[in-house]
Order: sequence, then structure tokens, then C-alpha cells
Amino acid sequence: MQRLARIVRDLGSPPILVVGDLILDCYIEGSARRVSPEAPVLVFEKEGERVLLGGACNVAANLVSLGASAAVLGLVGADQTADALRGLLRELGIDDSPCVVDPSRPTTRKTRYVSRTQQVLRVDEERRHPLAGDSRARVLAKLAERPFPYRAILLSDYGKGVLDRGVVEAAVAAARSVGGIVVVDPKGTDYEKYRGVDLLTPNREEAEMATGIRIRTAADLHRVAARLRELTGVRTVTVTLGKDGIFFETSDGVAKTLPTEARAVFDVTGAGDTVVAVLTLASACGIDIEDSLRLANVAAGIVVGRFGTWAVSRAELMTMLGAETRGKVLELDEAVSVAARMRADGRRLVFTNGCFDLIHPGHTEYLSRARAYGDALMVGVNTDASVRRQGKGDSRPINPLQDRVDVLAALSAVDYIVPFDGDTPLEVIRAVTPQVLVKGEDWRDKGVVGADWVEAHGGQVVLVPLRAGCSTTSIIARIRAARD
Repeated sequence: MQRLARIVRDLGSPPILVVGDLILDCYIEGSARRVSPEAPVLVFEKEGERVLLGGACNVAANLVSLGASAAVLGLVGADQTADALRGLLRELGIDDSPCVVDPSRPTTRKTRYVSRTQQVLRVDEERRHPLAGDSRARVLAKLAERPFPYRAILLSDYGKGVLDRGVVEAAVAAARSVGGIVVVDPKGTDYEKYRGVDLLTPNREEAEMATGIRIRTAADLHRVAARLRELTGVRTVTVTLGKDGIFFETSDGVAKTLPTEARAVFDVTGAGDTVVAVLTLASACGIDIEDSLRLANVAAGIVVGRFGTWAVSRAELMTMLGAETRGKVLELDEAVSVAARMRADGRRLVFTNGCFDLIHPGHTEYLSRARAYGDALMVGVNTDASVRRQGKGDSRPINPLQDRVDVLAALSAVDYIVPFDGDTPLEVIRAVTPQVLVKGEDWRDKGVVGADWVEAHGGQVVLVPLRAGCSTTSIIARIRAARD
């Protein structure tokens, strides 16, 4: 695992173009508890709404979260859905300039009505016919640009009409012009249109439909791989097998099934997007297929252990690989990217801060309570110089920053750590703009730094109770008393 962690650490940030179907996912949240008196249908009482990146856009979000530079090429309409989708892309630093606007075709939008955790209705706004005319010509023109500015192309097919044979052929030619690779997350049964690509990543059901071969045994997997190579000429076939892991077979006969890395499975949503994103990035950086798939497998294990779509960060992947828990520690720009992705996903980021010098039960209880207010907890930690400026004396901190961070990173309640050198964490708070800012109740009359900023941006400030009798100062006093 340490070897894989080093691979992740040293991955580059190659520019990758995602070509495919651009989708905005909308979730209308509320309750459906009664039947309408007008007709035998449920009455849905709306309570909230959030929009997320879907389709090829979610794949691009995964790439950016992993440290790649991503751009998307697909079709959007001249409508409010396109404005919302492109706004989310730009917020994450994804280049949307290659997008082609077709006023005659609405931006694909999937609206799901969710009562608690149960989806009661989905409304799709889309056109699924193949591209034609000027729109298709503009997509092909983007792929015909030379010199081609991307090191890899990821084809994300959701069956909405963007990826026809001509577009795939143009993508393959574009990648070949720079010695790059083409990876496909396929859809449908016409796999001959993917001829010439380097990697193909269907799941079990997709592979069975495309080949007409039912997968029951290892021999069946080899037959499926042979048939897919026959249809597409692909060099390497992978088949994701859910709980059974990932199978791959290369054109020179190397084959293996890698077991799943999931420790708990709550939701498989978005796992396929994560697999293809990690596989593309690693392959574009020259990592061999087995190690690329091992990384993809670990990343998928993180995703299925959480609810909803989730873009795995490079830091999370390193942490899962046992990189001495240092994967949780972020520079400020990395923290900003994490916060942006969580906002785009409609998830709540909780922020707190402190010196955390001698970590004690009061700290662990406090951090667990803070984590309960959102989906991830980010902890700002004073540097050694910052601690000394707090008036705690020249002997503080007892533990240097590295030791304090290492202990915090080992706590399950802590998702991210951001060291800061200022007298206060205000710069970090303004940069990440968390939805929840947590401090101890002892700050009630002192004024919580960053509270005005968080509340002005629609967030909340929470003061949690502290465990009586637990403090670093009291522990140091007891140690000194025992010594004397």
C-alpha cells in the first residue's frame, strides 16, 4: 500500500478532455406523506433543492479532485440549466470553454423528487437523438484542433447522442496526435463505434449486453474480453464486477481479477465515474494497468462507503493507502478545492480550529460533536509560531506542529487538516467559507473569529459544550505538580 501511496503522491496533473453527455442533476427534497384528494397520487411537499454535476461533468469533477486539469466537451442548450451547470463547472476550475451551445436542444437535466431517502419521482428534460448539422460539426472541429492541447481523452457515454462513431474516431485521432490515450466509459450495445480506443470500462451488465455472453465463471470473463477486443480492437478490457472487484485482460494475455477494497457499502452511486477517472489519470501519467486499476479500486471503495456521488481527492486516496495519515493534511489551495467540491455536491463542510497541543478526551469528544453537524470536518491548526503568539508562554506548544497534525489525522472524526500561521484562522475561514463554524461554549462571550463571514454567506455558527476538567493547561499543571 505504501508503494501505491507514493504513486498517488507523485502523479502529475495532465490536461484531460472529457467528451460526452453533460448532465445537471437536480434533487428536490421534501416529504410525501399523504394522497391527493384530486387523484390517487402522492402530494409532495417541497422543502429544499440542490443541483449537482452529473454525467460527463461528474467524471470531470472526479478528475479535478484527483489533481488533474480537466475540460469538458459536449452539448448544452441556451437555457438556465446550462447556466447552472457551467457555473458549477467553473466553481471547481473545470474548463467549460470547449462546450458547444445548441439553442434548439435543451441542456440535459434530471430532477429527482426525494422524500427522506426514498426517490418518489424522476423527471428528465433531454433530447437523445444523435448530433447533427452545425452542432456536430463544431464538436468535430474542437477535436480537430492541432496541436491538440490534452494528454488524454475520456469518453463518458450516457446515451444522449454526443458520442457517435465519427466523434469517437475524431477523439482517437486527436489523442494519437500527441501520443495520448483514449479511455471509454461505454453505454448501449453498439461497441463497434469505440474502435481504436485504448481502454474500455463496462460494468458486468454492460459487458453482458454488448457481447451476449452471461458472466458466471472466470472463463466467461475471458470470453467477454475476447469478444470486446474483436468488436473494438481495444488493447485492454476491464470489467467492473461490483462486490467481486475489477477484472482486466490485456491484448497480450495478462489477466487478473482484483478484489474489492470497500470496507462498507452504503451507496454505489458514482462509483463507475470514480473508477474511470482514476484509471484515466493514472494511465495518462504512465502507470501500468494493474497499478492503475488497484488505485481505481481503492477509490471506488471510498465512494461506495458514502451516500450520494462523491469525488475522491488525492489526499483521501493517500490516506486510504496508509500514507502515514498525511493525506488529510491540505495546503490552503487544496482546502479551497475540497470546499468548492462539497458545495457543488450540496454537502456541508464543518470547520473548527485550535492548537490541539496535548490531545485529550475533551478534544476527541469536541471533534466528534463538531463532525456531527455536517458531512466532513476540516480542522485549522496553529503553527508553532502562531501558538507562541497566543500568550501561552515560550514553552508552548509542548508538541511541534508535525506531531499535533499526525495525532489529529489519526482521528476518524477529522477529515481534513489545514495548518495556518496567522494569529487567527480568519484567512482560512474566508477562503473555504464553511457551511458550519464550530467553537467551544467558552467562546460565547469572546466573539468567534469568522462568525460574521460564515453567517453572511448563509452558514451557521455552533457553540458546543466542553468536557469539564479537560484542558491542556490543566494537564501540564498536573504534570508539573507531580514532578515537584
